[in-house]
Amino acid sequence: MTWLKRLGVLVLALIVVGAIGFFGFLADYVGNKSNNVIDHDPYPVSDSARALHDTLFVGDWHADSLLWDRDLNTVGYGQVDFPRLRQGGVALQVFTAVTKSPAGLNYEENSAEAFDNITLLSFGQLRPIKTWTSLLARAEDQAMRLHAFRDADPSRIRIIKSEADLDALIAARASDRDVIGALLGVEGGHPLEGRIENLARLEEAGYRLIGLQHFFDNALGGSLHGTSNAGLTAFGETVVDEVVRRGLILDLAHSSQQVIIDVLARTDIPLVVSHTGLHSHCEVKRNIPDALLKEVAARGGVIGMGYWAEVACGEITPEGIAKMIVAAVAAVGEDAVSLGSDYDGSVETAFDTSELPALTHALLEAGLSPAQIAKVMGENMQRVIRARLN
Repeated sequence: MTWLKRLGVLVLALIVVGAIGFFGFLADYVGNKSNNVIDHDPYPVSDSARALHDTLFVGDWHADSLLWDRDLNTVGYGQVDFPRLRQGGVALQVFTAVTKSPAGLNYEENSAEAFDNITLLSFGQLRPIKTWTSLLARAEDQAMRLHAFRDADPSRIRIIKSEADLDALIAARASDRDVIGALLGVEGGHPLEGRIENLARLEEAGYRLIGLQHFFDNALGGSLHGTSNAGLTAFGETVVDEVVRRGLILDLAHSSQQVIIDVLARTDIPLVVSHTGLHSHCEVKRNIPDALLKEVAARGGVIGMGYWAEVACGEITPEGIAKMIVAAVAAVGEDAVSLGSDYDGSVETAFDTSELPALTHALLEAGLSPAQIAKVMGENMQRVIRARLN
């Protein structure tokens, strides 16, 4: 090899190393800044609230922590990891795979052709090469990451795939509250890549909660933030039918109003809107109208209340989120309200998962009874899981 060729190889190697370092640093920087917890003094937690919280089964329908290049078995940036879940007394966390997300994350309207943030993130975090182009591979990779976290701490992390797994989790926590359940969900049907047979691959990977849309219209139907306002497509109808047949949980978060109407007409199962707010409490497009939420509730479904500014009109302290939850209980009933934080979903919050006792305190202060709080914090979630997972 001539000196000129050696120089060329050296320059190319330096460019590759530099690019990896730059994008790796940038990915960590974006993850840290996108999932900030606002600095605050400690929130009050009374002795009675602490005692109540310690008796609760606490569950959260939505966190995007697997998207980021973090070890969830250690405390890091963002809003969720297993040490902080234990500190917050959480029994069950749904970890949801994000596989495609448009630049800008516009709640009003996004084109399906918009630049995809997750492609760049997959490259920058040095995820497997197949994830750079395949949305299914991205979902499978995120599922493998959760299984790896479980394998590193198998006595304290349980992946929930069935009602029997849920029963085993509850039994284990009766003697050791450090045991935490994790349930896999997918945010939008994008990793199906237009093929119904890929639903079996998602189920094999461990996914049990299936969302239909995310921030833009897809092959299944219209998004709440898309351009068409369309309902279910023929493929979407096939997916809904197969989710029902397989005994999976169906998530309507980010779906267009027409998709929700179509799903309600097509199914008789309890449905989930995993992370949202209450429209009558905060009148923004991200929060679907109360009338549709009431129809979901009437089917035995649940609505997960989020913790970020856009769904709570800026009132994101535990007191502010408690205020929204109380309004939701009044609007749709105490059996239909759950927690759906959207932690680590590129949202800023005023508390992380370790601080959930402060939410219990705020709910008591806001006037909910211990029995109502128990339902909101996790009993309603348990009921839907039992109704859907065999």
